[in-house]
Amino acid sequence: MSKDSRRDQAQSWAQQVLGRACSIASLAGDASFRRYFRLGCSGVNYVLMDAPPDKEDVQPFLSVLGWMAQAGLRTPALVAQDKELGFLLLEDFGDVTWAVHLQQGGDVAPLMKDALRQLHLLQAAVPQDVLPAFDVPRMQRECTLYLDWYLPQVAAYTPSQAEGDAFHAALLPLLTEIAALPRVPVHLDYHSRNLMLPQLDGLGGLPLGVIDFQDAVSGPVTYDLASLLYDCYQDYPEALRREISEQFFTSLPAALGVSFTSVDDWHRLLRLTAMQRHIKAIGIFARLVFRDGKRQFLDEIPLTRRHLRDEMQALGMHGEAWSLLLREPVI
Repeated sequence: MSKDSRRDQAQSWAQQVLGRACSIASLAGDASFRRYFRLGCSGVNYVLMDAPPDKEDVQPFLSVLGWMAQAGLRTPALVAQDKELGFLLLEDFGDVTWAVHLQQGGDVAPLMKDALRQLHLLQAAVPQDVLPAFDVPRMQRECTLYLDWYLPQVAAYTPSQAEGDAFHAALLPLLTEIAALPRVPVHLDYHSRNLMLPQLDGLGGLPLGVIDFQDAVSGPVTYDLASLLYDCYQDYPEALRREISEQFFTSLPAALGVSFTSVDDWHRLLRLTAMQRHIKAIGIFARLVFRDGKRQFLDEIPLTRRHLRDEMQALGMHGEAWSLLLREPVI
């Protein structure tokens, strides 16, 4: 008898919806309580999202899916839903993420071109609901994850209250700069593991499929581009990042571009946004390892820390105020 009653329930629900027998196999999860399964039904594959109602609400996903699709982004088609059970049946984009494509020796250029095209569509979108604000208090809470999880669990260092207060005081002017940037709809995790290459209709994987968008916010115009170019999972040359950053900046609508004094000002603020994101990501990776038992995320910390140090150097963040960000892992 299966020990995973939730999985059995999901399979039964899908088979009832589709009217035929389906095989089921687990897919990689994300940084949440959601799980994903691939269903094989008469030669057609689907993705089933399992979002336990006591831990996850599927409504934000459905809301964002609706307005992103309307804006022209390549989001998965919704096949069926049961909000009370916490099950969604979705189009299957396959297994080839941007990250996998690059690991297989694929060219990044066409992916970047399409990702930027869809990002412009996203920033011009009109969400159906009021999105949560990506503001200073939220950024401060994200940075606290670094203090609460990375430092004690990975660096074996517990900061004092005074050190924590000084850390936040030093960050506050920088976070205030980010929060003052023009606001647009923001995916929040627009990176190489959430952009897929669907092998459909002989199109060679383009346009890219966009996934994991349910946490969308109203946030800085720099945020999603920072996620893409300063990806925790990739290490692009800074010259390439700068080139793409300039291209994106020159393509911004005038109402957004006017807030920046120059392309250099834009790029500095892009890197500042990336810096805050790296602090958050390191804290989240540590929490996933030590709270949720997802040990694989320990392997993501070294590259993200290197990215963080690069941003600190580029932004002139030197001195005692930033010493906690330089604490090395001991595990």
